[in-house]
Amino acid sequence: MSRFVSYVERRWDHLLDLTIEHAQVVIVALAIATVISVSLGILTYRREHAANAVLAVAGIFLTIPSFALLALLITPLGLGYEPTVVALVMYALLPIVRNTITGLRSVDPAVIESARGMGMNGRQRLLRIELPLAWPVILTGIRVSAVMLIGIAAIAAAVNGPGLGSDIFDGLARVGSPAAINLVLGGTLGVVVLALLFDAVFLLVGRFTTSRGIRD
Repeated sequence: MSRFVSYVERRWDHLLDLTIEHAQVVIVALAIATVISVSLGILTYRREHAANAVLAVAGIFLTIPSFALLALLITPLGLGYEPTVVALVMYALLPIVRNTITGLRSVDPAVIESARGMGMNGRQRLLRIELPLAWPVILTGIRVSAVMLIGIAAIAAAVNGPGLGSDIFDGLARVGSPAAINLVLGGTLGVVVLALLFDAVFLLVGRFTTSRGIRD
């Protein structure tokens, strides 16, 4: 353990840079996936067949092994940042779109009818009533995707992607050497800490963006 602590102290700047890279690529992919997923959820939540089709396609993406998907993306996108982002977006879609559809469908019809009686049109009802009431469920989907992507992003090092995965793969390539355990452990702990931080941030976001009446 003392050797690992010394390793972290020596390589702190390097580990911090990799952690920032890891967080950045996850944030970019998550933002893109959120826009796509929420839009798809809004377009399909009232249409059963369309919603099922969207969920089926997003589910298929999630079943593709990460190594296979990243390898398939090399030909059209090359190595590095682009295939990493595209793969992460594809993996993030299902939890968010599923929760968007579920959240919007769970809004009490009586509330919607009351809003209609007040003269609100469909767009106003969506923006002022349905989405705010569905927001906690949607945010849970985003939170699940975020934590999931942090782990998957480490595998993107296989296609020269950014982040902590580069140290993990370097360590695996040096199995048997003194540095191998430190490299793998440093990268892995970085991923775990980053996942915990993201999870805590989304808990706070949920607390401050959800009205007290809905939380209670």
